[in-house]
Amino acid sequence: MIHPKTAEEIELMRESALVVSRTLGMLASEIKPGVTGLYLDRLAEEFIREQGATPGFLGMYDFPNTLNISPNAQVVHGIPTDEPFKEGDIVSVDCGSLKNGYYGDHAFTFEVGEVAPETRKLLQVTRESLYVGIREFRAGNRVGDVGYAIQQYCESHGYGVVRELVGHGLGKKLHEAPEMPNYGKRGRGKMFVEGMVVAIEPMINMGTRRIRQLKDGWTILTADGKPSAHFEHNVALINGKPELLSTFRYIYEALGISSDEEAEFRQHPITS
Repeated sequence: MIHPKTAEEIELMRESALVVSRTLGMLASEIKPGVTGLYLDRLAEEFIREQGATPGFLGMYDFPNTLNISPNAQVVHGIPTDEPFKEGDIVSVDCGSLKNGYYGDHAFTFEVGEVAPETRKLLQVTRESLYVGIREFRAGNRVGDVGYAIQQYCESHGYGVVRELVGHGLGKKLHEAPEMPNYGKRGRGKMFVEGMVVAIEPMINMGTRRIRQLKDGWTILTADGKPSAHFEHNVALINGKPELLSTFRYIYEALGISSDEEAEFRQHPITS
């Protein structure tokens, strides 16, 4: 069952989302060759707690860490390790927080030093597909409209769209209805209603869409060993239009990147 949120609940969820946004922004300047996932995980847990929140993933379904850290061919759900990142790696960092009883949950794939041009293109197209999908999250549309838009955009560039893992509703639970696949058919699935809050998160592979899971029970990898990218935002349906609750602004500030990609999805400015 879908649980639309009141205006007051959406503002509480915005606070939770921004905890994650600021955490990812803090981590952005730390991700470099020689750094380990476990180091980032310790930084993130401390920083989330300093903001009056608790890590949303730690202990969830018995997950052992604060962050999902998934480098290179790992798609999602990677467990942080003490293996140092190398020049040319890409690292997906997925983070969650719980504050005021509501979850925030989003992700960004970072470049470690200089990456190969074809890898940089994968990240660019995946990030662009996130906004292509968000654009379809509006009154009168359905789940399939978002998935179709993401799928068509990524497949037009020759990439594989993961089927087994999906976005989701968000609220007092980390995973609520509806599921938000990154593939689909227009006009199919649940209709969007005012007050819905969802996590839209393309998971896109450079090669095949097929995946496999490690014996740790968590880590998902591409079946062909080629890189995968993952970007995620939290979005509310307000006045019939998508409103971002999360932001990549803090990441871009840390990395010295100028971007207006979020402007069309902000009915309210970020004040914190």
